[in-house]
Amino acid sequence: MEQVTIWNRLGKGLNYTLLTLLAATCVIPFLYVISVSLTPISEVIRKDGLVLIPSHITWTAYEEIMQGGRLFDAYKVTIFRVVVGTLLNMLFTVTMALPLSRKAMPGRSGFLMFVVFTMLFSGGMIPSYLIVKEVGLLNSEWALIIPGLVNAFYLMIVKSFFEQLPEAIDEAARIDGAGEISILVRIILPLSMPVIATIGLFYAVWHWNSYFDALLYINSPENQPVQLFLRQILLASVAISGDAAEAANSVNPVSVQMASVVVTTLPIVAVYPFIQKHFTKGVLVGSVKG
Repeated sequence: MEQVTIWNRLGKGLNYTLLTLLAATCVIPFLYVISVSLTPISEVIRKDGLVLIPSHITWTAYEEIMQGGRLFDAYKVTIFRVVVGTLLNMLFTVTMALPLSRKAMPGRSGFLMFVVFTMLFSGGMIPSYLIVKEVGLLNSEWALIIPGLVNAFYLMIVKSFFEQLPEAIDEAARIDGAGEISILVRIILPLSMPVIATIGLFYAVWHWNSYFDALLYINSPENQPVQLFLRQILLASVAISGDAAEAANSVNPVSVQMASVVVTTLPIVAVYPFIQKHFTKGVLVGSVKG
């Protein structure tokens, strides 16, 4: 009996050790990024870039990013894209997934084949650019939203989730006089909050991180999202040159990069804990049935 207790303690000790090491591998990179963004260039050079706790704090890298107030304008564009884009994404995805989840829908197989086809093949970058140009969306925030209103993979996940909801619920609601919109809003959506929260998070993160479409469609600085704005700052930064005394008076490109990571990652990190309880459940439940 004592031997079993000893082995149990050793097992728990091993588990706690492994979990501690795993937590350290997740926390240390974040600590490193924040520390380097706040560290003077002279200290970064002296410690060969290995800074976890800075001895002196400087806000030079953040001042470099925020100069001229363009960062706040870029944030406005990005927030508009994330909020409006995610709402429209969910609206079109849900309203398209619901009828495709009903086997009695006429032409259902043809629509599903069309959706799957778009997952395997696309028109390409040049045709997409020409379409956006011809419809007059260049240099507009809508060019960052409309071309990607529905993601075929996310659509299939939502459709699979809706297929698991018994159709008897719809029939009972129709008998009580409910219309299709009422059924969707009052019955389907409340039962589908896990997958709705998960796919909404996927869409929001995609909008937040995306910059390549803005690089193609946006030329005016006032319509640039924050990712494209920070990318230009990073490309404009120069390599550190000269001795430590001269470098101390310049802006450290590495610190600028780390500050950019903090600025772009912090909002997502702040929002994620509030919806993470829906995250895994929504993906697993929505992928059980295809």
